[in-house]
Amino acid sequence: MLVAAALCPCPPLLVPEVAAGAAPEMDAARSACSDALGVLAAARPDLLVVVGPAEQSGRGSFPQGSPGSFRGFGVDLDVRLGTATGAAGERELPPSLAVGAWLLQRTGWGDAPIEGLGVGVPLAPERCAEAGREIGARAGRVALLVMGDASACRTVKAPGYLDERAAPFDAEVARALGAADVAAVRALDAGLAHELKASGRASWQVLAGAAEGADLAGALLYEDAPYGVGYVVATWS
Repeated sequence: MLVAAALCPCPPLLVPEVAAGAAPEMDAARSACSDALGVLAAARPDLLVVVGPAEQSGRGSFPQGSPGSFRGFGVDLDVRLGTATGAAGERELPPSLAVGAWLLQRTGWGDAPIEGLGVGVPLAPERCAEAGREIGARAGRVALLVMGDASACRTVKAPGYLDERAAPFDAEVARALGAADVAAVRALDAGLAHELKASGRASWQVLAGAAEGADLAGALLYEDAPYGVGYVVATWS
Protein backbone atom coordinates (compact mmCIF):
# COMPACT_ATOMS: atom_id res chain seq x y z
CA MET A 1 0.00 0.00 0.00
CA LEU A 2 1.12 3.55 -0.68
CA VAL A 3 2.16 5.25 2.57
CA ALA A 4 3.81 8.43 1.27
CA ALA A 5 4.68 10.37 -1.86
CA ALA A 6 6.89 13.32 -2.68
CA LEU A 7 6.13 15.30 -5.82
CA CYS A 8 9.01 17.28 -7.28
CA PRO A 9 9.69 19.11 -10.55
CA CYS A 10 12.24 17.57 -12.89
CA PRO A 11 14.14 20.33 -14.72
CA PRO A 12 17.88 19.59 -14.91
CA LEU A 13 18.22 23.21 -13.68
CA LEU A 14 17.52 21.83 -10.20
CA VAL A 15 21.10 20.54 -10.34
CA PRO A 16 23.37 23.51 -9.50
CA GLU A 17 26.13 22.34 -11.83
CA VAL A 18 23.67 22.44 -14.73
CA ALA A 19 22.13 25.76 -13.72
CA ALA A 20 25.60 27.32 -13.22
CA GLY A 21 25.18 31.08 -12.70
CA ALA A 22 21.40 30.77 -12.42
CA ALA A 23 21.62 28.19 -9.63
CA PRO A 24 20.38 30.50 -6.82
CA GLU A 25 17.08 31.00 -8.66
CA MET A 26 16.16 27.39 -7.83
CA ASP A 27 17.30 27.39 -4.20
CA ALA A 28 13.74 27.55 -2.83
CA ALA A 29 12.66 24.65 -5.02
CA ARG A 30 15.67 22.57 -3.97
CA SER A 31 14.94 23.24 -0.31
CA ALA A 32 11.31 22.22 -0.76
CA CYS A 33 12.38 19.02 -2.51
CA SER A 34 14.67 18.16 0.40
CA ASP A 35 11.79 18.68 2.82
CA ALA A 36 9.56 16.47 0.67
CA LEU A 37 12.12 13.65 0.66
CA GLY A 38 12.23 13.91 4.44
CA VAL A 39 8.55 12.98 4.50
CA LEU A 40 9.35 9.86 2.45
CA ALA A 41 12.08 8.80 4.88
CA ALA A 42 9.80 9.37 7.87
CA ALA A 43 7.23 6.99 6.35
CA ARG A 44 9.69 4.06 6.66
CA PRO A 45 8.81 2.47 3.31
CA ASP A 46 9.75 -1.04 2.27
CA LEU A 47 10.14 0.15 -1.33
CA LEU A 48 10.66 3.52 -3.02
CA VAL A 49 9.70 3.90 -6.67
CA VAL A 50 10.83 6.98 -8.58
CA VAL A 51 8.37 7.81 -11.37
CA GLY A 52 8.99 10.38 -14.09
CA PRO A 53 8.26 11.29 -17.70
CA ALA A 54 10.39 9.70 -20.38
CA GLU A 55 10.84 9.54 -24.12
CA GLN A 56 10.52 6.15 -25.84
CA SER A 57 14.06 4.99 -25.04
CA GLY A 58 13.68 5.80 -21.34
CA ARG A 59 10.34 4.15 -20.63
CA GLY A 60 9.84 1.14 -18.41
CA SER A 61 11.49 -0.14 -15.26
CA PHE A 62 14.96 0.69 -13.97
CA PRO A 63 16.53 -1.42 -11.20
CA GLN A 64 18.39 0.01 -8.23
CA GLY A 65 21.83 1.25 -9.20
CA SER A 66 20.86 2.25 -12.73
CA PRO A 67 23.17 5.02 -14.00
CA GLY A 68 22.24 8.50 -15.09
CA SER A 69 24.16 11.48 -16.39
CA PHE A 70 23.89 15.20 -17.08
CA ARG A 71 26.49 15.10 -19.86
CA GLY A 72 23.74 15.85 -22.36
CA PHE A 73 23.38 19.21 -20.62
CA GLY A 74 27.08 19.99 -20.86
CA VAL A 75 28.00 18.88 -17.34
CA ASP A 76 30.36 16.02 -16.45
CA LEU A 77 28.18 14.71 -13.63
CA ASP A 78 27.00 11.12 -13.14
CA VAL A 79 24.39 9.75 -10.75
CA ARG A 80 22.96 6.38 -9.79
CA LEU A 81 19.50 5.39 -8.66
CA GLY A 82 20.53 4.34 -5.19
CA THR A 83 23.45 2.12 -4.30
CA ALA A 84 24.75 0.02 -7.16
CA THR A 85 23.86 -3.67 -7.02
CA GLY A 86 24.89 -6.68 -9.03
CA ALA A 87 21.48 -6.67 -10.67
CA ALA A 88 21.75 -3.09 -11.93
CA GLY A 89 21.44 -2.70 -15.66
CA GLU A 90 23.40 -0.18 -17.66
CA ARG A 91 20.43 1.39 -19.46
CA GLU A 92 20.73 5.10 -18.71
CA LEU A 93 18.06 6.86 -16.71
CA PRO A 94 15.91 9.40 -18.56
CA PRO A 95 16.53 13.00 -17.44
CA SER A 96 13.55 13.10 -15.05
CA LEU A 97 14.75 10.01 -13.17
CA ALA A 98 18.35 11.30 -13.23
CA VAL A 99 17.13 14.44 -11.44
CA GLY A 100 15.28 12.20 -8.97
CA ALA A 101 18.44 10.15 -8.42
CA TRP A 102 20.39 13.38 -7.83
CA LEU A 103 17.85 14.52 -5.24
CA LEU A 104 18.12 11.17 -3.44
CA GLN A 105 21.93 11.26 -3.47
CA ARG A 106 21.86 14.86 -2.22
CA THR A 107 19.74 13.89 0.77
CA GLY A 108 21.68 10.68 1.44
CA TRP A 109 18.77 8.31 0.87
CA GLY A 110 19.40 4.87 2.35
CA ASP A 111 16.03 4.08 3.88
CA ALA A 112 14.64 1.49 1.43
CA PRO A 113 15.35 -0.27 -1.87
CA ILE A 114 14.77 1.93 -4.92
CA GLU A 115 13.37 1.30 -8.38
CA GLY A 116 12.63 3.66 -11.26
CA LEU A 117 9.79 3.85 -13.76
CA GLY A 118 9.92 5.98 -16.89
CA VAL A 119 6.40 6.86 -18.05
CA GLY A 120 5.45 7.99 -21.52
CA VAL A 121 4.04 11.52 -21.42
CA PRO A 122 1.09 10.52 -23.69
CA LEU A 123 0.09 7.50 -21.57
CA ALA A 124 -3.70 7.40 -21.21
CA PRO A 125 -5.10 8.23 -17.75
CA GLU A 126 -6.61 4.77 -17.26
CA ARG A 127 -3.25 3.14 -18.09
CA CYS A 128 -1.52 5.48 -15.64
CA ALA A 129 -3.96 4.50 -12.89
CA GLU A 130 -3.46 0.81 -13.64
CA ALA A 131 0.33 1.19 -13.40
CA GLY A 132 -0.10 3.02 -10.10
CA ARG A 133 -2.29 0.32 -8.62
CA GLU A 134 0.32 -2.28 -9.56
CA ILE A 135 3.05 -0.25 -7.83
CA GLY A 136 0.93 0.20 -4.72
CA ALA A 137 0.54 -3.57 -4.44
CA ARG A 138 4.29 -4.25 -4.66
CA ALA A 139 5.02 -4.08 -0.93
CA GLY A 140 3.38 -3.51 2.42
CA ARG A 141 4.71 0.04 2.61
CA VAL A 142 5.38 1.74 -0.73
CA ALA A 143 6.59 5.31 -1.23
CA LEU A 144 6.74 7.24 -4.49
CA LEU A 145 9.02 10.03 -5.62
CA VAL A 146 7.01 11.54 -8.46
CA MET A 147 8.89 13.76 -10.89
CA GLY A 148 7.18 16.09 -13.35
CA ASP A 149 6.55 19.69 -14.35
CA ALA A 150 3.33 21.60 -14.85
CA SER A 151 2.73 23.75 -17.95
CA ALA A 152 5.60 25.20 -19.98
CA CYS A 153 3.49 28.10 -21.27
CA ARG A 154 3.32 30.64 -18.45
CA THR A 155 5.25 33.50 -20.14
CA VAL A 156 6.29 34.64 -23.61
CA LYS A 157 9.82 33.39 -22.86
CA ALA A 158 8.61 29.95 -21.73
CA PRO A 159 9.47 26.91 -23.88
CA GLY A 160 5.87 26.77 -25.12
CA TYR A 161 5.34 30.56 -25.30
CA LEU A 162 2.45 32.21 -23.46
CA ASP A 163 -0.88 30.37 -23.32
CA GLU A 164 -3.67 31.96 -21.29
CA ARG A 165 -4.87 28.49 -20.24
CA ALA A 166 -1.58 27.68 -18.51
CA ALA A 167 -2.02 29.64 -15.27
CA PRO A 168 -5.49 28.22 -14.49
CA PHE A 169 -4.28 24.71 -15.35
CA ASP A 170 -1.27 25.06 -13.06
CA ALA A 171 -3.41 26.51 -10.28
CA GLU A 172 -5.65 23.43 -10.39
CA VAL A 173 -2.59 21.14 -10.49
CA ALA A 174 -1.14 22.86 -7.41
CA ARG A 175 -4.49 22.69 -5.60
CA ALA A 176 -5.06 19.01 -6.43
CA LEU A 177 -1.52 17.91 -5.60
CA GLY A 178 -1.40 20.02 -2.45
CA ALA A 179 -4.69 18.52 -1.24
CA ALA A 180 -3.89 14.91 -2.25
CA ASP A 181 -7.16 15.08 -4.22
CA VAL A 182 -7.00 11.74 -6.02
CA ALA A 183 -10.19 12.32 -8.01
CA ALA A 184 -9.02 15.73 -9.25
CA VAL A 185 -5.61 14.39 -10.25
CA ARG A 186 -7.23 11.55 -12.18
CA ALA A 187 -9.50 14.10 -13.87
CA LEU A 188 -6.67 16.22 -15.27
CA ASP A 189 -7.24 16.64 -19.01
CA ALA A 190 -4.55 14.69 -20.86
CA GLY A 191 -5.16 16.60 -24.09
CA LEU A 192 -4.87 20.00 -22.46
CA ALA A 193 -1.81 18.88 -20.50
CA HIS A 194 -0.18 17.84 -23.79
CA GLU A 195 -0.98 21.18 -25.43
CA LEU A 196 0.48 23.04 -22.45
CA LYS A 197 3.57 20.79 -22.39
CA ALA A 198 2.87 19.66 -18.83
CA SER A 199 5.28 16.73 -18.55
CA GLY A 200 4.06 15.64 -15.11
CA ARG A 201 0.47 14.74 -15.96
CA ALA A 202 1.03 11.02 -16.56
CA SER A 203 3.31 10.61 -13.53
CA TRP A 204 0.78 12.36 -11.29
CA GLN A 205 -1.96 10.06 -12.55
CA VAL A 206 0.24 7.03 -11.78
CA LEU A 207 0.39 8.39 -8.24
CA ALA A 208 -3.39 8.78 -8.19
CA GLY A 209 -3.77 5.11 -9.08
CA ALA A 210 -1.34 4.06 -6.36
CA ALA A 211 -3.13 6.25 -3.80
CA GLU A 212 -6.61 4.78 -4.31
CA GLY A 213 -7.94 3.84 -0.89
CA ALA A 214 -4.83 5.05 0.93
CA ASP A 215 -6.55 8.14 2.42
CA LEU A 216 -3.41 10.29 2.44
CA ALA A 217 -3.26 13.97 3.37
CA GLY A 218 -1.48 16.48 1.16
CA ALA A 219 0.74 19.50 1.72
CA LEU A 220 1.87 22.04 -0.88
CA LEU A 221 5.47 23.06 -0.20
CA TYR A 222 6.30 25.14 -3.30
CA GLU A 223 4.60 26.51 -6.41
CA ASP A 224 6.20 28.94 -8.87
CA ALA A 225 7.13 29.39 -12.52
CA PRO A 226 10.59 31.01 -12.51
CA TYR A 227 11.27 30.21 -16.17
CA GLY A 228 7.70 30.25 -17.41
CA VAL A 229 7.39 26.57 -16.46
CA GLY A 230 5.17 25.54 -13.55
CA TYR A 231 7.08 23.81 -10.75
CA VAL A 232 5.22 22.22 -7.85
CA VAL A 233 6.56 20.46 -4.75
CA ALA A 234 4.08 18.62 -2.56
CA THR A 235 3.83 15.66 -0.21
CA TRP A 236 1.19 13.03 0.40
CA SER A 237 1.36 11.15 3.70
